[in-house]
Amino acid sequence: MSADSAPQRSNRTTRATERTRRVRRSAALVAGLAATALLVSACGSGGTSGGGGNTNFVTGTDGIATAAKGERTPAPDLSGKTIAGKTLDVADYKGKVVVLNVWGSWCNPCRAEAKYFAKVSKAYAGKGVQFVGINTRDTSTGAALAFEKDWGITYPSLYDPTGKLLLRFKKGTLNPQAIPSTLILDRNGKIAARSLSALSEERLLKMLKPVVDEK
Repeated sequence: MSADSAPQRSNRTTRATERTRRVRRSAALVAGLAATALLVSACGSGGTSGGGGNTNFVTGTDGIATAAKGERTPAPDLSGKTIAGKTLDVADYKGKVVVLNVWGSWCNPCRAEAKYFAKVSKAYAGKGVQFVGINTRDTSTGAALAFEKDWGITYPSLYDPTGKLLLRFKKGTLNPQAIPSTLILDRNGKIAARSLSALSEERLLKMLKPVVDEK
């Protein structure tokens, strides 16, 4: 073996190491951009993503999107542990109208709408309606539990800190795209309405009542 073969091997190793580092930096950059894209929709005033194409839903001027009974998409599997540590499966509420509210204790618009959700959930508790929260991006359940106590929220919330449950909704459907988001599921577990912004009591009832009144 020649004396200068060792430096050559060393150079090849160095170049390979540099390539590995560049690949890792690129992967980290892509991951960072993806995370940034997710954060853009976090805790905002919401949007008015409209229908069109084959989406089968229509968004009104109030930002509430609705789908006709024959054009609705089933909600995905939404099951897991609640912030209180109990097991919950939204599918168990089939036969009831379900109000799904995506929220985080760190989110100002979520705080703004919380009192209305607390009030309406209690008013409709005996009317075949079940409220369920999806708590996301809270790094621990402590802050989420304190939020519920502060605002008088008595219905359960699934704990989804990394947004895995939210990613189960198919693109092109009435999927949650912001925090807060609210979805109304009909009695067959299909998505009937969606809002991508904080709701007043009036707008929440505007979403809920038509689905409750369905025969």
